[in-house]
Amino acid sequence: MTTSQTHQAQANPKPPLELWGGIECTVVRLRNEYRDQVAETGHQDRIEDLDAIAEMGIKTLRYPVLWETISPDDPETCDWRWHDARLQRLRELGINPIAGLVHHGSGPRYTDLLDPEFPEKLARHAENVARRYPWLEMFTPVNEPLTTARFSGLYGHWYPHGRDTATMLRALFNECRGVKLAMAAIRRVIPGARLVQTDDMGKAFSIPDLQHEADYQNERRWLAFDLLVGRVGPQHGWYQSFLDAGVPETALQDLADEPCPPDIVGINHYLTSERFLDSDMDRYPSGFRCDDHPHYVDVQAVRVPLANGVTGPEARLREVWERYRLPIVVTEAHHGGARDDQLRWLTQIWQASLKLREEGADIRAVTIWSMFGCVDWNTLLLCKDGFYESGAFDARCTPPRLTALGKAAASLAKTGSFDHPVLDGIGWWQREDRYFFTPEPHHAASSAPSSPAIISHPRKLVITGATGTLGQAMSRICHFRGLAHDVLSRKDMDIADESSVEAALARHRPWAVINTAGYVRVAEASREQERCFRENAHGAEVLARACAHLGIPYITFSSDLVFDGSLGRAYVESDEPSPSCVYGSSKADAERRVMMAHPEALVVRTSAFFGPWDRYNFVHNVLRDLASGVKVEVRDDVLVSPTYVPDLAHCSLDLLMDHETGIWHLANQGLVSWYELAERAAHRAGMDTAALVKTHGGGRGITALSSERGLILPSLASALDRYMHENTMAWNADKRAAA
Repeated sequence: MTTSQTHQAQANPKPPLELWGGIECTVVRLRNEYRDQVAETGHQDRIEDLDAIAEMGIKTLRYPVLWETISPDDPETCDWRWHDARLQRLRELGINPIAGLVHHGSGPRYTDLLDPEFPEKLARHAENVARRYPWLEMFTPVNEPLTTARFSGLYGHWYPHGRDTATMLRALFNECRGVKLAMAAIRRVIPGARLVQTDDMGKAFSIPDLQHEADYQNERRWLAFDLLVGRVGPQHGWYQSFLDAGVPETALQDLADEPCPPDIVGINHYLTSERFLDSDMDRYPSGFRCDDHPHYVDVQAVRVPLANGVTGPEARLREVWERYRLPIVVTEAHHGGARDDQLRWLTQIWQASLKLREEGADIRAVTIWSMFGCVDWNTLLLCKDGFYESGAFDARCTPPRLTALGKAAASLAKTGSFDHPVLDGIGWWQREDRYFFTPEPHHAASSAPSSPAIISHPRKLVITGATGTLGQAMSRICHFRGLAHDVLSRKDMDIADESSVEAALARHRPWAVINTAGYVRVAEASREQERCFRENAHGAEVLARACAHLGIPYITFSSDLVFDGSLGRAYVESDEPSPSCVYGSSKADAERRVMMAHPEALVVRTSAFFGPWDRYNFVHNVLRDLASGVKVEVRDDVLVSPTYVPDLAHCSLDLLMDHETGIWHLANQGLVSWYELAERAAHRAGMDTAALVKTHGGGRGITALSSERGLILPSLASALDRYMHENTMAWNADKRAAA
């Protein structure tokens, strides 16, 4: 660089990488029904969400102005009321919306992706939007056209449910021509309008024998952008395929001669975006075999030891930049897993973008996607299971609760940086245990990508109660999530002894403490009252005070037995404790002491544990006895809210990372009596319930827990289903061993 160029660069520094936001807004048609993610996540009824986004410092937001919701029945009949209010509020807040017109949809009922007039009809909607909101600057007429065409025309998932390449190509061409006509219509009203064109940009890898199929898919992945930039002419490898699919040659040539290149190339990248094709199907779980390709498996590439290429956002973004040399934005950065992995994934994409900018790539922003989460995307919206993935906010709470991911986004938006102790670890997609099978020696050295640097002394959690059910479960889940931690028994730290606590915390220096220690023998508590209160109340308080002094987060666990069951409904967090037993009194005393000693502490009330990793729970005992032919007497006069231990551990860790405080109720959703719980478990285990006998103690109490802060654990039905698949304790073997 010359001296004058250096001075020019210093005078015109590159603007910093921006953090944008996006709301999951898919409106998808499935046969004759529509699903609307704005409605399912609740954003439809919460205009105040926009103020919460503004408080994060986000200035650019992908936002729906969808054709299906504005003109669902007739192209000339438009209902603007919802959009008027929200777009005006965004304008007042200083947030620049990117108007999305079709998001994984096929348009209203009077059209579809195979309709020859789909492009013209979309352009009419686009012009209506531009005339209604002439101040808009950026548009995405069709989100992810290639992805939508594949799911709608090749795989049969979404309307019009095609299952062949020709259908996919016709749908894709209609979408891209629709983008061109829509932008032309918009620019007649807003001359400076910019096209932000998005698509998923994954890559296929394979064994050598399937390289031809991987090459085919890797050529196909560029089609949407190639069409829009005018590359699909007679010399393009897919030109004849479009003609063979029935796309008119004049229309195809017109798009090549008068293209509509994006002003910004929007890349959506997910861990599922990159695939590996393998004909050795025995190396993979049976669930990965698919009717669409019966002779090979198509799995996540990060789960397979690769011998060529690299995976991850950095590699894909570099390919896009080298191919098009157009400004790039990561328009969706989302991970549906645990909170720590959500943070790690966002950080990886942010750092990859920064690195490529240093290399000269024009990458403008990273978009935190699914601001308010999404529903049932684990099944591509095909099943209505209510499976919710949180985003920057957890929309299961009223109002939606800012998560650690949202706090990370806010920090990146305002300062360009973010830190959290979990970032000392690496995501599951980077750990050596992620593979479906063990790498062969000649693969190990060349496996891609190379493992990220491991921090030699990561910041750790401390978990007390090493020998207890919950302590062991917490340790297991932390290991699974790559969270560095130390698990302490009483000999390592007596939580009721101040000097022992101070010494242990000084030795381990945790970034947070999870207290699962305590007295658990409910029936014996009245005979051992002093010991019960020492371990449950005094110990929890001592540990809380020490954590408050050190300024570190602290979580401890309480019980539904702080209530006597006489209220007549499930209890919520603000209900006054009313214990009727010594154990419940010790837990109620612990809550009071902990919150006085450490007002920023998190106290989790839970109920009726059952889990897959030990025998010491009600569900296991019932199934063991039924398997052995023993009559089982079970009470039917007390309603409880059973809690699946893995769910409890995962959600507690998420709340800890979110730095939630105060009392939270965590139990799986679904109130049942002990008898009903036994009956449901037996049915799922395929056991005869004739040996189950109802008993009654007089009256009908409800010690179940609900929540006014957010019902964030899955349903009891889901928990029982997973217990049957995840259980490691054999019911019959347990009985034989005891005999």
